[in-house]
Amino acid sequence: MRLTTKGRFAVTAMIDLALREHNGPVALAAISQRQQISLSYLEQLFGKLRRHELVESTRGPGGGYSVGRPTDQITVADIIVAVDEPIDATGCGGKENCMGEDSGRCMTHDLWASLNAKMIEYLDSVSLKKLVDEQIAKGISIEEAPVKRAISSQPVVKPIKVTAPNSVFALGSAMAK
Repeated sequence: MRLTTKGRFAVTAMIDLALREHNGPVALAAISQRQQISLSYLEQLFGKLRRHELVESTRGPGGGYSVGRPTDQITVADIIVAVDEPIDATGCGGKENCMGEDSGRCMTHDLWASLNAKMIEYLDSVSLKKLVDEQIAKGISIEEAPVKRAISSQPVVKPIKVTAPNSVFALGSAMAK
């Protein structure tokens, strides 16, 4: 069994989100930039995470995503299952037909099924809060959200008043004078 990029990216994005949501909703574009994950891929993942109520979305200016419930109540298993990541080491996908359609289970089916149970048990024991706390303990840098200002810091440039004619007809009228 191996965890594909779908599961790894979903867990990474959830950690990033949980680290920064204290400043308000987090834009997927910001997560995409920080974690080097395609924005369109994140949109697909967050759609699934939202349907499983692991994240909430806020529309409009200043919108984005926030964690859907307390981080100590979200496990890695919740995240992986939400994005349809299979956690299965058996060769048959748990259907017990490892040897072929009518042949039944292979000799190692119980071994791999037991491994599945242990993996799920472990992933279910690791909370999002624990992963966030580990990142904070490692000293991850969390930038503060930029201050939103109603007044632009850019100087207002007044347009230059043009006295030249703006059409052929105006040019003709100006020449006739």
